[in-house]
Amino acid sequence: MKDSFAKTAKLLQRKLKQYLRSFNHWFVGTPERALLEAHQAAQRIKNIEMQYFDSKKISSESVKYTENVMSYWQVYLDKNLTIIRIRLAEFQLSRGIVNMSNSILLENLKVIDEVVEKYAIKNELINNKGLLLTSQPLPINLSEINKQPDSSNIKDIKATSPSQKLGIFPSSIGRTVNRIKADFAPEAEEEFVRKHRISRNRTKTALRFLIALIVVPLLTQYLSKQLLVTSIVEKVRGDSKTQIFINDKMEKQALQEFNNFEQKMRFEYLLNQAPPLSSEVIKEKIKDKAIEIANNFRIETSNAISNVFADLISLISFGVVIAMSKREIVTVKSFIDNIVYGLSDSAKAFLIILFTDIFVGFHSPHGWEVILEKLAEHLGLPASRNVIFLFIATFPVILNTIVKYWIFRYLSRLSPSALATLKEMDE
Repeated sequence: MKDSFAKTAKLLQRKLKQYLRSFNHWFVGTPERALLEAHQAAQRIKNIEMQYFDSKKISSESVKYTENVMSYWQVYLDKNLTIIRIRLAEFQLSRGIVNMSNSILLENLKVIDEVVEKYAIKNELINNKGLLLTSQPLPINLSEINKQPDSSNIKDIKATSPSQKLGIFPSSIGRTVNRIKADFAPEAEEEFVRKHRISRNRTKTALRFLIALIVVPLLTQYLSKQLLVTSIVEKVRGDSKTQIFINDKMEKQALQEFNNFEQKMRFEYLLNQAPPLSSEVIKEKIKDKAIEIANNFRIETSNAISNVFADLISLISFGVVIAMSKREIVTVKSFIDNIVYGLSDSAKAFLIILFTDIFVGFHSPHGWEVILEKLAEHLGLPASRNVIFLFIATFPVILNTIVKYWIFRYLSRLSPSALATLKEMDE
């Protein structure tokens, strides 16, 4: 008993040492990792400047692009600037605890400082640094590092006091005053009107593109079927009497309809609701009904075959619209993001629950079954119950897994309060 307890204690001690060693390795590498990610974000911004803006600042004043293109680059720029802010704050916080070689510090910070200076986020970084680095023994000024090529001179940099970093008044008061000044500036009204026009144009472009995505494929499917595909299918099939049914289900429906007609005639005769008919007349009526049923199902077969080719043409037209509308896609993405981010946390949670309950909820198999049967009927395919049940047993499960992963991976970072609201509503 004592031996097993001693072995368990040794095993736990060994695992604890391994965990502490790995954690120490991760913690020691935090400054280098944070600075490397900030450097990579700054380098991506500089690459875009060189390739698309003639090595100038990413702005509409540097190179004349359309509003949609500038919107795309602005989103890309904001994303990388956010990475720089977060990683520099992480670097400044961790470097006060973990030592780091000065050569790596200078090499990466020179590139970062160029972007920080150019896009006027230095003041924000300094303010954040004043809040984060009150316990650091040696705060570092980024501009001073750029001026000193020798790493040995870093020790000569003087630390500023917290009152100098924060200023006499809180920074929020200064921002409020600046905002009031901007509201009373002479060009404030023109700037507001300009932003409103840009927003209105983006909304119009996004709505037109969304309507085109719906109308163009549907209109292409209808016109191609009526004007082209149906006539070609009729000419290819000809007047052959053998190609009436495209699948067994249609044949069973035709036989059922024929049997119902015969039984109805006999039923009416037995109830004296119809005059007695000779055998020749009965055979003639039955033959006429059989020809009518055959013609109806032959038209239905041609319609199903035409649907297949018309749907393919519609799918091609949809792909062409997507391929030719890259700028509109960027505008639509920005439009949808503004709508989604403008919703309250309760509305976001409500929409997520509504979507999951419809497509992957307890009652969703019945809806999927109806959709698949109608799709098979539209394309003239036999609605196999085994295939439908196999689809229902796999696809909603995969979709549910994707939704849960998205909630875990992205929603927890984008909107933690919406995630909390979602959990409360689920419970």
